[in-house]
Amino acid sequence: MRPSFSSVPDVVKNRWLGFLIWQHITATSVYLLVSPFLGSSSTSFLASLLPFLIFHLSLLLFSFSLFLTSSPYPEPSASHTELLGGLSRSFIKSLVGGFQGPSFHAEFRRRVGRTMRSLALVVICAASGLLSAVAVCGDLEGFYCSALVYVGLRGLIFGLVYGSYYVYKKRWALQFPIVQRPLFFSFKIGLFSALKQAVKLSVSALICSTLLSLFWSDHFKGGNTVGQLVIQQIRFLFGISTVSFCWEISRHLLEVLHTRRCLFAPAPGSASAESNPCEALLEALEQSSPGSLFQYLAYLDLCLVSESDFELWRRAALFEESGETYRRVISLCLRPLEQFTLGLTEAFEGLYSEKSIFSLQLRGPLDSPRDQGSHEAFDKLQLFSWCVRTIAALTARSHKEDRFGVAQLTGCNSAAVSTLLSCLLAVEFSMGKKPSPPSSHLIGPASIKWATTVQAGSRDVTATVSSKRRSGVVYARAFAMADILRTGIYQIVSAFEDDMVANAKASVLQKNWIPEGKPLYGTREVLAQKLALFQDYRAV
Repeated sequence: MRPSFSSVPDVVKNRWLGFLIWQHITATSVYLLVSPFLGSSSTSFLASLLPFLIFHLSLLLFSFSLFLTSSPYPEPSASHTELLGGLSRSFIKSLVGGFQGPSFHAEFRRRVGRTMRSLALVVICAASGLLSAVAVCGDLEGFYCSALVYVGLRGLIFGLVYGSYYVYKKRWALQFPIVQRPLFFSFKIGLFSALKQAVKLSVSALICSTLLSLFWSDHFKGGNTVGQLVIQQIRFLFGISTVSFCWEISRHLLEVLHTRRCLFAPAPGSASAESNPCEALLEALEQSSPGSLFQYLAYLDLCLVSESDFELWRRAALFEESGETYRRVISLCLRPLEQFTLGLTEAFEGLYSEKSIFSLQLRGPLDSPRDQGSHEAFDKLQLFSWCVRTIAALTARSHKEDRFGVAQLTGCNSAAVSTLLSCLLAVEFSMGKKPSPPSSHLIGPASIKWATTVQAGSRDVTATVSSKRRSGVVYARAFAMADILRTGIYQIVSAFEDDMVANAKASVLQKNWIPEGKPLYGTREVLAQKLALFQDYRAV
């Protein structure tokens, strides 16, 4: 599949269509396999066809909930206090000054939209669970209303349990695989985990529905004996496990199909491939919506082109003589990292002041507002990692593949190294390391003093804060991002090792690799010292 930007909407449309086709094929196979164990003894055509149609209707509802909520990254949602505060401000504003201008800012609207979509997913899952339970576990031939209502209510509870767990774990965020495997193999390796997860959720729903059924009226249950009730429970567990397994397969299939690589390039040998093979990719990167699946697929394609040696003709086109293509590509990769660095710096502004240190002692590792801001800053970790890998790969390969020297002449090399170093310093700051300019009596073996305290007397306080932070999700994401950044910088330093050794002086390194002006984070002196650590292979 090699689309231009004008056909990019067709790419997602085709992927959703393919998902629906394969979803119904797999679900039909599972349904036909287990239907002999769940169906009634009647052989009438209506009793066989009607449950099948209801089952697929519930599957379409579940697919619609996936369509509403699926996203390539875990978007932040609005909390209860934010919703109440926003509604209160809007109400007060309407009473005082009328509706002048937008009532809510764009970020608040996005967070509320994510919250509303999550609530819609829970409601749709509940409705889909009701229909699925009636289709799989109900006896539609006799049309016993009380029995169908009883089974439907239990299916509704299953849908609520599944939807709530889905939202709580943010399973609507697509996880891109590290290695792009064949489609069938990628689908096969997730079947066992899908079955395991389906059984866990089904047992949880069975326990919840059984406890709640104790308070339901007896006419819903019927005058069954103890043996019949046990058989009903086993049948319901088996049936709802089948539904849950179909839903888990659908979620896994959606992730497999939507995270596959899409080639934003013309076919080799065509006129477009000879004239400008990078235009489709650049248009997709520049004109796609931020955080959309289009953008993620474009960055994934660019990252694989930069790192692999299977499409040398596409990477060679990036180093064309004018240097405009290379400048646009590097700029598109630097922009997300710059926004990430600035956002992370704002989230942790004043973290190591005396007041914030003592206030953090009384909070958990995820209770601080600054921690919440930094946690959201790492939401697009996958996109940031692709940007770092692309920048590092292109900068390193420019040492041998850049025949016209566009990487150096356009200033992209210095901008790339400076941005990566600033981003690394900000990430390490979020991990509890605070850089300070080196002084004559405090320079250690690493040439940089890393201070985790503001005052010498607050070491115990900071140790407590650091231990809390290391146990949180933010620290794990920051550790992963720091590792990616260090690997990328080492890749560049290894490629330009001879040139850096020839210009080993700090002043020369700063002149060639760190542009003039204030960097995104830290100072030019600290960045030069950090680059010297990488040159000596002592940056950890």
